[in-house]
Amino acid sequence: MKITIITTLSILFLWTVWGYFSSRVEKAEYSVIEKAADYEIRRYAEHLEAQTSVEGPNSTAMGSGFRIIARYIFGGNKNNQSIAMTSPVLASIEGKDDTLAFTMPKSFTLQTLPTPNDPRVKIVKVPEKKVAALRFRWYRSDRRISAMRTQLLASLERDGVSTKSRPVYAGYNAPWTPFWMTRHEILIEIN
Repeated sequence: MKITIITTLSILFLWTVWGYFSSRVEKAEYSVIEKAADYEIRRYAEHLEAQTSVEGPNSTAMGSGFRIIARYIFGGNKNNQSIAMTSPVLASIEGKDDTLAFTMPKSFTLQTLPTPNDPRVKIVKVPEKKVAALRFRWYRSDRRISAMRTQLLASLERDGVSTKSRPVYAGYNAPWTPFWMTRHEILIEIN
């Protein structure tokens, strides 16, 4: 019994350490402009994204879109160059065609980013923008993402904040990150 408890605690500890170090990647640059009771307003700097469009329910689209972009950043490009992983991974959560996007590292420009081998991967320059963000932790499911989206839209309506785009899901962690260490957000561009 004692060995089982010690083994379990050791595994949880090692998983936590692994989750911590695997989540230490470059993140999209933003500054917090304002904090509301249940969300915050941010200004995101201009940046580059590798994007692809996929069809299907959110969880299915995220998986297939993730694989397409992952092939690009792991060397599926004209230079056979690996690109460092960043966060968040962005996925549209409304509509029939979903877009999945990886933010590219700040060290790249449109001229220095390798050309994708797969024509489904598009490199897009995203201008500076103002975004409302609702953060949540632990687990992600289509139902929970939908509930958080509804909550953010209701909060923005309550506060008289007008939106400019569809909401997107932002995931910050690798799939193997311990669930108690995960960070998820719903983001929506505002006027």
